[in-house]
Amino acid sequence: MYKFIIKPIFFLFRPEVAHNMSFYLLRATLLIPGMKYLFHSRFVVNDDRLKRRVFGLDFPNPVGLAAGFDKDATLFNELACLGFGFVEIGTVTPKAQQGNDQPRLFRLPKDRALINRMGFNNHGVHAAAERLKHRKTRIILGGNIGKNKNTPNEDAISDYVISMEALHPVVDYFVVNVSSPNTPNLRALQEKEPLKALLNELMLRNRTTGAPRPLLLKIAPDLTNEQLDDIVEIVLETGIDGVIATNTTIAREPLTTDAAAVQEIGAGGLSGLPVKDKSTEVIRYLHSKSNGAFPIIGVGGISNASDAREKLDAGASLVQVYTSFIYEGPALASNINRGLLS
Repeated sequence: MYKFIIKPIFFLFRPEVAHNMSFYLLRATLLIPGMKYLFHSRFVVNDDRLKRRVFGLDFPNPVGLAAGFDKDATLFNELACLGFGFVEIGTVTPKAQQGNDQPRLFRLPKDRALINRMGFNNHGVHAAAERLKHRKTRIILGGNIGKNKNTPNEDAISDYVISMEALHPVVDYFVVNVSSPNTPNLRALQEKEPLKALLNELMLRNRTTGAPRPLLLKIAPDLTNEQLDDIVEIVLETGIDGVIATNTTIAREPLTTDAAAVQEIGAGGLSGLPVKDKSTEVIRYLHSKSNGAFPIIGVGGISNASDAREKLDAGASLVQVYTSFIYEGPALASNINRGLLS
């Protein structure tokens, strides 16, 4: 139904408009009596073989929804009905911000990909934290945190601390996002010394809260092997709990979409199928270089069980989807989980 009716209708609209429509549709559908039960019976796969215990948390299955879909923590209760093992909200920043000018989200259907330059548009961390207080689901929730666009890098630590402290009572783990290409100079925080300073401070604050949450780092797929070596060293030295590999890429290959059309879209992070192999390479490298010393969540181009298994075989403990959720629809997590069992 999704691929033949709903998706073609959504694709008549600009991507950001369609994204908002999907929120209203899912929310309205689940308000119909009996629909939550039907969704659970159709999409939620309960099987002990899917369960994972990673960084001290018990996941009912290894398939999560990546940050970027539910930026403001407005739909996580409904998304829990679609069979995900966990949902990551954000990226959120201390202050609300509009993000970059529209249009800022673009489909590349021939490549089953997206290009986005959203720019951390969100209502602010305190608004998200307030919504998360009204959690009606037991699904594991992650909080993806970043810095405001106007905060200089030398003051970035304070932004991350503010968001971590605001979300601490209402999420199960944190993700430090220093790898989005859509906030000016943000990726400079991936360099060795500023990254160590940021993570050490967050770990210190995390330990003093009384109930520390797992702290993960999300990295770009565009890092060199030398930079990945630094990431391994930093993870082990700071004691953070794991890595999410990877964010979107600034590269534009391999693509089958017309080069002129891609050039006209302009800047932004590319996600989806074209990132699949690169993200798997990063996962395999990190896992091998660290001798499996820390968990990795694999993201990038996962649209079926075979793609997920590829990431898991490369060294990931869990996987996340985002772009394929738009192309494949609400049965995606269920289909992947059923495929992993076969």
